[in-house]
Amino acid sequence: MIYADANGSLPLLPEVKTYLDTRLPAPLWGNPNAIHSLGTKIKSGMEKSRRIAAEVLGAGAIQLIWTSGASESLATAFHHILLPKKNKNKIYTSPIEHAAVVMALEYYKSVWGYEVEYIPVSRDGLVDANWLETRVDAGTALVVCMGANNETGVIQPWEKIRDLCKNKGCDFLCDTTQLVGRVPFNFRESGLDWAMASGHKLGALPGSGFLLTTKPFEITPLIFGGGQENGMRGGTQNYLGSETLAIALQTLPEKLKKIPQHHAWRATLEGSMPKEAVVIGKSYERLSGTTLVGLPGLHGQGVQIELESQDIFVTTSSACSDNEPATSKVLRAMGIDDQLGRSVVRVSLPLSAGLDDYLKVTAGLNDAYKKLTKIKAY
Repeated sequence: MIYADANGSLPLLPEVKTYLDTRLPAPLWGNPNAIHSLGTKIKSGMEKSRRIAAEVLGAGAIQLIWTSGASESLATAFHHILLPKKNKNKIYTSPIEHAAVVMALEYYKSVWGYEVEYIPVSRDGLVDANWLETRVDAGTALVVCMGANNETGVIQPWEKIRDLCKNKGCDFLCDTTQLVGRVPFNFRESGLDWAMASGHKLGALPGSGFLLTTKPFEITPLIFGGGQENGMRGGTQNYLGSETLAIALQTLPEKLKKIPQHHAWRATLEGSMPKEAVVIGKSYERLSGTTLVGLPGLHGQGVQIELESQDIFVTTSSACSDNEPATSKVLRAMGIDDQLGRSVVRVSLPLSAGLDDYLKVTAGLNDAYKKLTKIKAY
């Protein structure tokens, strides 16, 4: 099997499986907030995981809050920045954000009266940071832009937007879900006030994640409870998830060294596809291993099904819109028409993949194109 949906989720890492094989039979279960010996041992393990994760991410342990994943982390940041509402009413964001951002901003617009305006994005998927320069002012409450797009893999100009917001005195929220684990990332050096990730994107247990913040102890909790996470996030912690996240994060430094090789392998893949293929986002820097390719005249779901018959697993866009037989919202925002938009498949190979995986995906795409083109012609 070739798993080429890394941007959607990663299977459990071998290191995580090995850890769980040892951890699960151990009689160490209970509530990490209890003061009996089992509780304190679990709490100690969870705090050790926090320290390990924070060190890998270039943050202080006190800056890391365990959550259920990036969607909760984003919601917590929005809650802190936008409530209570101040005398700033404008929010700027891009039209290619993840649903966790889109739906949250729709809520703050409809319920709290914020004005939401969308930053233009190029046909190849890059947000126009220059457009913001004349628009961000004293009335701007927040600018939101992802670090990298989950469908195209295009790395956005988040550093330029960060600097602009700092100069203008407004908050900036960068969705780092696709950055962490796919490019070198250091929270301290990033200059961001917020960062987040989901465990399932990194090969840890689903339902785990974290929020990094430069504002520990200032956050108004989104989830109230018994004072867990220093009062910043209520509810009994997913301590097993946090342990696996620490394991997964420890594997990153070695894996990230492979990025240049993956860029070269992707170039081989994209250079060997049918001449009719259109690689979306090719003009800009992208996450390694990510190729969003349109095969005009075919339907992306047909290509996906044909590849699955060859034991190659891809998606047609993001997992959140993969079941929609239409052009994704992201591609529509980029000005991609339905003829191309409905024909796309997304290949996103993990950093653990090898050259053979790229070659097999290339062969699979070519075979699928030939087969489905013949069927269509017939």
